[in-house]
Amino acid sequence: MKESDLYLPLKRFLETQNYEVKGEVQDCDVVAVRGTEAPVVVELKLSLNLNVILQAVERLSLTPKVYIGIPKLRIPNKRRKRIIKLLKMLSLGLLVIDPNRPTGGVTVLLDPGEYRPRKSKVRQERLLGEFTKRVGDPNLGGTEKRKGIMTVYRQQALAIARFLQQQGPTKASNIAQALQEPKARNILYRDVYGWFDRVSLGVYDLSPRGKQEIPLWDGDSATE
Repeated sequence: MKESDLYLPLKRFLETQNYEVKGEVQDCDVVAVRGTEAPVVVELKLSLNLNVILQAVERLSLTPKVYIGIPKLRIPNKRRKRIIKLLKMLSLGLLVIDPNRPTGGVTVLLDPGEYRPRKSKVRQERLLGEFTKRVGDPNLGGTEKRKGIMTVYRQQALAIARFLQQQGPTKASNIAQALQEPKARNILYRDVYGWFDRVSLGVYDLSPRGKQEIPLWDGDSATE
């Protein structure tokens, strides 16, 4: 397939909407004009990549009606939503073109328009809460996350684990009092990381996994 294979189905699609369409005008792949309206510009590509996005952004200096046209591709829904969100933020449109259907082979996934993101007060409060409660600055920005990053919750769990490492099996209420950590019981009960074993009613100790993994975090103490 060539990019030019996408042109005729797109041209016919736009002509059904009373546009006059011409290809390769002033470095634009497709230009469509209808009366005194702002022209429509479409950049054609076989795949959606950074180059075509940058080209389309450049075309916004010519008209607010800029689309990217690509062939029908199998894109996972989650990734498609992210792509559409990005293009929406850039005020770009997206067309999917089927070159095997000369007529009716164009689907409009997104029209260009001003982007106004919805603010999420809950997510902002969660972000600032994590920032404020985290002790020091234990993570390098951009760190590989396979091992896991240091969060407030992980710091709390590590404090409990290190207490058990030193004291041995201890009642949850005593741990909460000693560490002044009101969430200690919940952290021990949920055992998100698999670090704790309940050895008797209300009494916890380090699990074999905890004994193995806690030393791996010894070099990750919070920085001031």
